[in-house]
Amino acid sequence: MAKRDYYDILGVSKGADADEIKKAYRRKAKELHPDRNSDNPEAETQFKEANEAYEVLRDADKKAAYDRYGHAAFDGGMGGMGGARGGGRGAAYGGGDFASAFSDVFDDLFGDMMGGGRGRGQRATRGSDLRYDMRVTLEEAHQGLQKTINVPSAVTCDVCEGSGSEGGAEPQMCPTCSGMGKVRAQQGFFTVERTCPTCSGAGQIVKNPCGACSGSGRVTRDRALSVNIPPGVETGTRIRLGGEGEAGLRGGPAGDLYIFIEVAEHQLFQREAQHLHCRVPVSMIAASLGGDIEVPTIDGGRSRVKVPAGSQSGKQMRLRGKGMPQLRGGGYGDMYIELAVETPVNLSSKQKDLLREFDRAGQDNSPETAGFFKKVKSFWDGMKS
Repeated sequence: MAKRDYYDILGVSKGADADEIKKAYRRKAKELHPDRNSDNPEAETQFKEANEAYEVLRDADKKAAYDRYGHAAFDGGMGGMGGARGGGRGAAYGGGDFASAFSDVFDDLFGDMMGGGRGRGQRATRGSDLRYDMRVTLEEAHQGLQKTINVPSAVTCDVCEGSGSEGGAEPQMCPTCSGMGKVRAQQGFFTVERTCPTCSGAGQIVKNPCGACSGSGRVTRDRALSVNIPPGVETGTRIRLGGEGEAGLRGGPAGDLYIFIEVAEHQLFQREAQHLHCRVPVSMIAASLGGDIEVPTIDGGRSRVKVPAGSQSGKQMRLRGKGMPQLRGGGYGDMYIELAVETPVNLSSKQKDLLREFDRAGQDNSPETAGFFKKVKSFWDGMKS
């Protein structure tokens, strides 16, 4: 059977660069590794195909030869490319070259089991990202605000300026791992890497640790930050402040700070995206005769709304542009007024007599009631027949 195209195996285009090829191989290796596909008899073969494809495409010379001659470049028929580099398929997944290639992505597959990612030989480590939960009122979400927050985090040590060494002296290369931060051990088919026990993965050691930070280059301190909350934020909105997270270890770059917004519930308004809803009670008389009512708006103002005569509970009226601003511009939402016709309570004897008189005066004032009982009568007649 004809061998599959290496680019097709990894799922990349012919013009893919080295980073794209490596990322594609990582995905395939995770997906096809036999240890994760015990129920798939084809997984091992496909896994070996991916290894073979990566071994060729990761090497600039091999990739150039493959792009020009295809698989023939490694079959000995195009000038001995395969022989010069140790043979085609066998070298791809049976010898030392593959062990080197596979170790590049081994920690991506089993990093959690082996204790973390691969060492880079760098003493500087990026600081952790921080999360801050901020609760704002609906009015603040409408207007936007500038707010100062106190964030406890690790900051660069002022005494050693982040180096971790007393007097600012430079750390020295770790003698155990030679600055790699990892130690390797060959275990059969795999080259296993583990975090260096001497330097804990830093690649360097501090012989005279700074007394203020105990050699870490960081100290914990509260920081006051001014945060700009734009109008239109809603619950779940995330604001990123680059470089405002924890300081990096031993002079590394700082992480980021993420502000997560929660908008508190309001006593008058309910929010739906950029729109607001307000339930307004009206008296039975006002709903029957109609008239004007005054309603509040989220900006603290007032608006007059005309209630049509004969309005029922649940009737909605819209105030254009009186809702919430859209977060990234584009105007404002609307405000919806929902009428709630209120039945009077605690009536006096005179009020009760007036209502009875009103009821006797005519039966054509409640069309919905009349229609309902007409349907009820029809239902009962149908059940009898």
